[in-house]
Amino acid sequence: MTNNEQLFEINGQVDGIIYRNEQNGYTVLELSTDETLITATGILPLVNAGECVKLFGVFKNHPTYGEQFAVSAFERTMPENLDGILKYLSSGAVKGVGPSTARRLVLEFGADTLTVLETDPERVAKLKGISLKKAQDISEQLKSVVGIRELMIYLANYSITPNAAVRIWKKLGNNAVAAIEENPYVLCEEGIGISFETADMIALAHDCPNDARVRVRAALAYVLKHNRLNGHTCLPQHKLIEATASLLEIEPESCEAALREMLTDSSLICDTMEEKEFIFLPPMYDGETYIASRMKMLMRYPAMSLGSAEEKIAAIEQESGIQYADLQKKAISDALNTGLLILTGGPGTGKTTTLNAIIRLLRESGQKVSLCAPTGRAAQRMTAVTGVEAKTIHRMLEVSYDLEDKPVFKRNERNLLNTDALIVDEVSMVDVQLLESLMRALPLSCRLILVGDSNQLPSVGAGNVLHDLIESGVIPVVTLNEIFRQSMQSLIVTNAHKIIGGEMPDIRVRDNDFFFMQDFGQEHIAETVGDLCARRLKNAYGYSLLENIQVLSPTRKGVLGTYELNNRLQSLVNPYPSRGVKVGFYTLYEGDKVMQSRNNYDIPWSKDDGEHGEGIFNGDIGIMIEVNNAAKAYKVKFDDRVATYDGDSVTDLELAYASTVHKSQGNEFDCVIMPMFRTAPQLMYRNLLYTAVTRAKKMLILIGDEGALRMMVENNRRILRYTGLKAFLMRD
Repeated sequence: MTNNEQLFEINGQVDGIIYRNEQNGYTVLELSTDETLITATGILPLVNAGECVKLFGVFKNHPTYGEQFAVSAFERTMPENLDGILKYLSSGAVKGVGPSTARRLVLEFGADTLTVLETDPERVAKLKGISLKKAQDISEQLKSVVGIRELMIYLANYSITPNAAVRIWKKLGNNAVAAIEENPYVLCEEGIGISFETADMIALAHDCPNDARVRVRAALAYVLKHNRLNGHTCLPQHKLIEATASLLEIEPESCEAALREMLTDSSLICDTMEEKEFIFLPPMYDGETYIASRMKMLMRYPAMSLGSAEEKIAAIEQESGIQYADLQKKAISDALNTGLLILTGGPGTGKTTTLNAIIRLLRESGQKVSLCAPTGRAAQRMTAVTGVEAKTIHRMLEVSYDLEDKPVFKRNERNLLNTDALIVDEVSMVDVQLLESLMRALPLSCRLILVGDSNQLPSVGAGNVLHDLIESGVIPVVTLNEIFRQSMQSLIVTNAHKIIGGEMPDIRVRDNDFFFMQDFGQEHIAETVGDLCARRLKNAYGYSLLENIQVLSPTRKGVLGTYELNNRLQSLVNPYPSRGVKVGFYTLYEGDKVMQSRNNYDIPWSKDDGEHGEGIFNGDIGIMIEVNNAAKAYKVKFDDRVATYDGDSVTDLELAYASTVHKSQGNEFDCVIMPMFRTAPQLMYRNLLYTAVTRAKKMLILIGDEGALRMMVENNRRILRYTGLKAFLMRD
């Protein structure tokens, strides 16, 4: 709800239910008020005809169904007069009770009908035609109505939404309030997902002791889950105990006792690596141990060798005029003769040329070859450079989403991928749980080729997959390290290799594709970035911020963070906007450059030639071409596709004039501009700079402080991630 929408209160009786989603409680109903009949929509679980309700919300205009009242909160009372009770029971709200049975019940019990049905099934069973079992079923249904009503009122005191209340009720049942009061931290369990902070607020409101065992157990799991968001799949035991004790302000001994208990009942898992004890959440432990065992199986039972590659490589060289380097030949040969290979290397080292040869020879050998990448942009680029369709990993695994919006893959151990060889690009971006899902769907005899640049940033999700696979020394790896002659002419390429080698890039050259502009003061740097984007690059090269230029920043915050840069660039590039929609930190106007912030496989799109489909992916960049707030309909043009968003899915979009370096992974841009400034130390390191530089295809411009550039080059602090995959791979 936007700030300018007035919240209304409406009282009335539910006249009828038009639609209900039984899974999440979303309901469309008709409400009879003193004045008129109103259509109301929202999360209204178990509300039925005949009930009196108080609804809080706003009026909105649906493009098809007209004016509706969108409910954000509600209160309900069961009907008390005979007409209301009869209407409620006749509506089908209680299974097994139809209009004729409803009349008999009301005639027998009068105004006490609902109370008798809920609390005294034996008395109800005395009526002819109603068995004791049927009476008990009716009683349980009415208890559910009372239970969820009490739960929603109880949770509203802690700002927990009706939608979340439905999820909690489905998990905990009619005694949910009692269960929460006994142990508020049950709300943190999988399948419910309420934050530890909220559960802790409820617990402390009920005078829960600081060192209560249920609190400490929940905090231990919370610390591990929080660190999973920072990329760690596990934590050293002593760090976990220290962090939890500090969070709760209790003695470490209480944490140690709770941890022993959780290890005993397998709520958490302990493993010793390099003579230190590490603690895992079970899904993380299962994921890394499964990947390790499956990788070892691929090496123990490799795909069939496809024979000597030397003659085949020579034939390609003669036909195409390509001269492969020795390491390229080794990679091609290993791909044809082993079941598992990692192909890595920096820009200009010939990964794409090598990959194309591998694909060609595998297909000529009768192999069915499948290509995939972790993001939509990476898959599109893979398709463009190979000429073979590549899919996102999610789409290849045929993803759907459960009621908690978690991915569920149709392709798994019981429904394997139909392929002989799988090539995965941009593996540095793949996290543990996604690789685990991919490995589970891999046929036993399938050839697996993993391609990536281990010097780029690790995945957003937990794990350090490509780094761990390489560092284990167990998986066959070919690292391409020779820069080809044509690539040596590019300062972007040669400077990228200097950066990753710890050398300062050549910043004095003014006539190539890599430029450094000395500038001081963050506000002045921001002005220069804006001038380059809006005027100078357009005049000199015909570059457009909408089509060719991408601004990258290490951070979201501050004058040179993406939030402020986006607003600045928006005002320069789209200075006279018409219609816009407020989304998060931004207002997105028609004509704005926007980015999809998560994979959404339900967003419909169409092309001019009539082709249509569904799915827009995290990192996809497009132009907002239509905003219709009245109809809650929005259109974005992504290259040759036009996607249609509704009021919910539009929240997946954000301004994309400026993006973080992390968010740019898997993308390439004609021109990249990056401000150089001193920011948080954890964001000033070599791999982040290298990742930004290698996003540029034709031109890179660094603007700012040479000292900040030097700090990033000299800081080889890789992001520390506690993981178990390397250790599990190295075990016998």
